[in-house]
Amino acid sequence: MTDLQIPETRSVDIAGGPISYLYYPASGPTPGPAAILLHATGFMPWLWHPVARRLLSRFRIIIPYFCDHRVAKPEDGLSWLTLAEDLAAFLTALGPENPFIVGHSMGGAVAAICAAKFGLSFKKMLLFEPIFLPRNFYGMKIRVDQHPLASRSINRKNSWESRDNALSYLKSKPLFASWDNEALELYVTFGMVEAGDGSLELACTPQHEAALFMGSIAYDPWPVLSKVDCPVLVVEAEHSENKGKIPFRQASELFPNGEFKIMSGAGHLIPMEKPVETADLIMEFF
Repeated sequence: MTDLQIPETRSVDIAGGPISYLYYPASGPTPGPAAILLHATGFMPWLWHPVARRLLSRFRIIIPYFCDHRVAKPEDGLSWLTLAEDLAAFLTALGPENPFIVGHSMGGAVAAICAAKFGLSFKKMLLFEPIFLPRNFYGMKIRVDQHPLASRSINRKNSWESRDNALSYLKSKPLFASWDNEALELYVTFGMVEAGDGSLELACTPQHEAALFMGSIAYDPWPVLSKVDCPVLVVEAEHSENKGKIPFRQASELFPNGEFKIMSGAGHLIPMEKPVETADLIMEFF
């Protein structure tokens, strides 16, 4: 891992509970505009680190953690509309003026809902595979075991004897096979916590991750996407498992100033698989 001393860990109190975040001051001669980076379901701010440090010549970086500031049962779900409202409160409390924003997966959907529903003003918005589900999914009354992602996440393995054991396990799984090595190291370092017996467990518990996935169907964002008036770039991964399931191009066409791009050679977890290319695209679009 590289330059782990760069970001500061800070916290902001909002009505839903304190939200922690990583803060990177810009390395250039001026403070620079703010860029907000939002993580995917079940992940954490540190996975943006290989991207964030490549942006510091032009931006100060703010990366909030949307996993543990609210408590929700898996069967109840944690609505992404609630997370979008929390993001609006978080940014209002911090006060960055007209920031840039990047969202990955859940983070992309939350960013768009925040702008459309709560009137947050962003300079530009870059969304890596934002999870805008087909409209018939929204409002469905299903159990956790019926949700294709929540059912898997709640049964996720959640105990490893050691760091080496955890790394070996992750490397054996298709989900992590294409990850950048630094991102994988960061996931074990910051995405896991030590249990009482010295073993490692996930920082975002399987139960909370399942609640976040269940929250994905609570609010339909499609009717409000046209209210996002800033320039928006929607990025689909060439090898995404969402291809043909989530209409990313269609979403880009609903934004009044929307663009669409395919990231070659990547799967859904673009920032963790291709941090250099991710940072380059952010710099180019912003």
